[in-house]
Amino acid sequence: MSTDENSLARQAADAAEDASDHKALDVVARFGFAVLAVVHILIGLIALQIAFGGNGEAEPSGALEHLAGGTFGPWTMWACAVGCLGLAAWQFSEATLRARHLPTGQQVSKTISSGSLSIIYGSMAFTFARFAFGGEVDSSESTRDFTASMMESPFGIFVILAVGGTVFGIGVYFVFKGILRKFRPELAHFEDTRRGALIDVLGVIGHVAKGLALVLVGMLFVAAVMTHDPSRSTGLDGSLKALPEHPFGIPLLITIAVGLICYGIFALVRSRFGRM
Repeated sequence: MSTDENSLARQAADAAEDASDHKALDVVARFGFAVLAVVHILIGLIALQIAFGGNGEAEPSGALEHLAGGTFGPWTMWACAVGCLGLAAWQFSEATLRARHLPTGQQVSKTISSGSLSIIYGSMAFTFARFAFGGEVDSSESTRDFTASMMESPFGIFVILAVGGTVFGIGVYFVFKGILRKFRPELAHFEDTRRGALIDVLGVIGHVAKGLALVLVGMLFVAAVMTHDPSRSTGLDGSLKALPEHPFGIPLLITIAVGLICYGIFALVRSRFGRM
């Protein structure tokens, strides 16, 4: 590529980055973050019900059923879809436009982490849109169907392992982000305050709990491949409901449920005051 072409490419990237800094995208992305915060709180509450013998689907689709109920359900779903789409666009700009300014090592890490989150938030926007159209989505069933279809294709096992490994890796990332308090720069506004100490605790517990939940989901993908049984891949709901079958499973389920609620509260605060 010539020097002039390089210059034009940089100018185009700079213009796109300036556009991604627009106030409108910031507002929509923050709303999307708040939506996902509420979803985490609802999943945590459903998981608590399950831990104490109740029923429910401890997954995004189960949480969305609560949000979709009522007269304004479809409008709520469309608003949430737009918010998640804005958040996905913001994460994509982080993975591409802003990551290019970082050193090579950090650039690769940022591209992978923000790029993965962009895909996750985009899929959530699609799920909200399906609910807005009146459709129903069973996350566990969709995960099983995906795993079964992949197992029937020549290279499907590698795809399943890649998906499971990615989810597992994101889970580990969240665990270490919580333990090492890597989330602190996102809420520098509250540093060295009593309120900041409380948010710090919510951040640690919330990130570790979310990470553990994702690690469990990733392990189920691997278990499905190892046993050649796609029914083992049941997503978040299945992984949490399987915990009571194991020693100390119920205390662990309660811990993860409370942690997801903590993460939701932390994310609500971040959606309002955090760096975007």
